Amino acid sequence: MDLSQARWRKSSRSGDDGGMCVEVATNLPDVVAVRDSKYPHRSALIFPPGEWTTFLDEVKTHRIPN
Repeated sequence: MDLSQARWRKSSRSGDDGGMCVEVATNLPDVVAVRDSKYPHRSALIFPPGEWTTFLDEVKTHRIPN
């Protein structure tokens, strides 16, 4: 998948120390891309927008299964 046009946004929970950061690109058609900011050259995880929204809703309500 071509992610050259992705506009990556770092999590608001990430600090400026270069630690464990997640970046998300939501500007691509029909996909949400997620990557580790420490390794931007590695492959990103790709999700359909609906699945990403469901994941975020679950995280926000703490309903992640063990």
